[in-house]
Amino acid sequence: MPWGWWLTLALVLVVLGLWLWWTAHRLDEMHRRIDVARGALDAVLLRRSGAALELATSDTLDPARSLLLVDAAHQARAAAPEELESAESDLSETLRAVLADTGEVAELRARPDLAPLLDEIAACCRKVELARRFHNDVVVTARALRSRRRVRWLRLAGRASELRTVDLDDVPPPAFAD
Repeated sequence: MPWGWWLTLALVLVVLGLWLWWTAHRLDEMHRRIDVARGALDAVLLRRSGAALELATSDTLDPARSLLLVDAAHQARAAAPEELESAESDLSETLRAVLADTGEVAELRARPDLAPLLDEIAACCRKVELARRFHNDVVVTARALRSRRRVRWLRLAGRASELRTVDLDDVPPPAFAD
């Protein structure tokens, strides 16, 4: 066999190896992006529940709504990982119920001590929606790459766990809808 064939075979193997390395590296980067996106989502969810607790304990709402909001925010903060989506959805639903009257929210915003808190809750509601969408987009992209034959056959995903999207109710209260 002439040297040209050996050289061509070596070149093909090097190109194939680089292609597989690049695919594995891309998958690893996607997993890192998922971790960062999940951390950002968790941070925004924590900030939203903290702001909801602050609103509930500010003595501006009637006792029944304050109690509902305190309970939902506390459940969201204390939820186990497998219950997080349900607890955060309950907090979203409670925020919509408590802040359903846009006229009352406008009155609360007129108070200088509550305006920053309501602005923070509104910003957190928007950020939760964006962070969840970004996380789910990255998960869908990584799943598509992991489903390719070369990734499955050569086990390029390693021992990474199954990727899950975050499905929760993140619709903001009507007063905060843009």
